[in-house]
Amino acid sequence: MKINLRARYIFALLLLAATSIAWASSDQFTPVVVSPLTPGTKAFPGTDNRLHVVYELVLTNTNPTEATLQKVEVLDAADSSKVLATWQGKDLVDDLRLMINAPAGSPEIPFNQTRMLLLHLSFPTGSAVPSQIVHRITLLGGKPGPPSKTATPYTYTAARFSIGTDFPVISPPLAGKGWVALNGCCEIGTAHRSTGFPINGTFYFAQRFAIDWMKLDEAGHLLNGDEGDVHSYVDYGADVLAVADGTVVSTLNDLTDQKPGTLPDPSTITLENVDGNHIVLDLGHGVFAFYAHLQQGSVKVSVGDHVKRGQVMAKLGNTGNTSAPHLHIHLMDGPSVIGSNGIPYVIDAFEYDGQVSKAKFNASTTLAGNWGGNRLQTPNARRNEFPMDLSIIDFGTK
Repeated sequence: MKINLRARYIFALLLLAATSIAWASSDQFTPVVVSPLTPGTKAFPGTDNRLHVVYELVLTNTNPTEATLQKVEVLDAADSSKVLATWQGKDLVDDLRLMINAPAGSPEIPFNQTRMLLLHLSFPTGSAVPSQIVHRITLLGGKPGPPSKTATPYTYTAARFSIGTDFPVISPPLAGKGWVALNGCCEIGTAHRSTGFPINGTFYFAQRFAIDWMKLDEAGHLLNGDEGDVHSYVDYGADVLAVADGTVVSTLNDLTDQKPGTLPDPSTITLENVDGNHIVLDLGHGVFAFYAHLQQGSVKVSVGDHVKRGQVMAKLGNTGNTSAPHLHIHLMDGPSVIGSNGIPYVIDAFEYDGQVSKAKFNASTTLAGNWGGNRLQTPNARRNEFPMDLSIIDFGTK
């Protein structure tokens, strides 16, 4: 008789786990494995007078029995009694995503499937943010062995994560008053925060901290005239500036403007043209700046050029996958515009001039009208902060 020793060994291991016998008292069977997408991030100050930490957890059900997430708690790794934030119920389901950039819609994770939990921690300015955190996972899942109709409750900690504070400091990418930070941090479901891509064998969130900048005129309008004409938009043709000294590593300059009000035919979009005419700058120390949707023929720099902070490099346009003229900008940890991870940063100096109404903006189907109703009578000076979503920012002159 031929004896399969390997099969008997694996069966013995499963039997030990099923009967709750562990190799060491600290070991625990955990049907859903949890890990951070990246090893760490930075806590950065926003214009809302809070510190922000943005990252993702990857959760995979390794057991034949369907798992149901019930709660995810973020704990201070140095003191697990300190619960920094909790996701459960609707909040948990709302921030749980499929791997195709779509809402999961439920807390269940079938066997051999993966979910991504998009997390955003917020602390009052001046708070002591832990340098390391862990996550306590509460769920219903299967025991080792064949699928079961009866799920078992589990609670365990996983996914240690590092939080630093040494983020890049840049200068403004534009000049003048009335710039609105659209699709900014850290709203889940917006065009940037929820968009990840599997590139070169790794899953990346390049646009994690991206901003789409559009400009208000003195009357609070983003456009005047025909919404389908790029020249109607207040920001069209604005000078785009280098945010730091750097070296040009990539450009595109020959795409024509997209007609505002519509997105291009998806069949025409490729990894090369999705962001339109663009510039990538190497700022050094593993930091790259990406500028997108630039006006055709306006890019004044070439690969290999060294640029200086504040240098005019191009003009704002409406090329690529865009429905209105704007400057898309983000910082990332590599030269690939989608095969890199977005990193947080702050802008060294600007004036904060209020907020565009979130309720009004989310309810509107047009960019026409007055968006400046919540501007401050006297803008206040800010230094080394990140412009949060829908903030109105006044930059200095060139």
